[in-house]
Amino acid sequence: MTEITILIAYGLLVMITILLQVLGAMTQLSMGYLMSARDDNRGTTGMVARIERALNNSVVAMTLFAPAVLILVVLDKTNATTLLSAQVFMIARIIYLPVYAVGVPAVRTLAWLAGFLATAVLYFQAL
Repeated sequence: MTEITILIAYGLLVMITILLQVLGAMTQLSMGYLMSARDDNRGTTGMVARIERALNNSVVAMTLFAPAVLILVVLDKTNATTLLSAQVFMIARIIYLPVYAVGVPAVRTLAWLAGFLATAVLYFQAL
């Protein structure tokens, strides 16, 4: 496994999260609303709303993680530390999503922090 394969796997995880969010929204909002321009801005609640927030956070995480990995690969600076950091990021994000969805705040925050710090390590390794 390389940093690039972890990036690909994370992309797939984000896509699965999108699918879960859409399926959840379908249970709370009408299909007509989901297919509309959504000008009246209805929201979801409970687990579906938490999945939506987790998805938004996952997209932000991707915008930080992907450039770090790509920079490391382009600069040929991948090493054992960058691979471990990418693995920690991925494990943290795998933990983060279901923990956020079911509403476990402290564990969610720790998983988020582990992923964030792992991403920071990737940028420092690129310097």
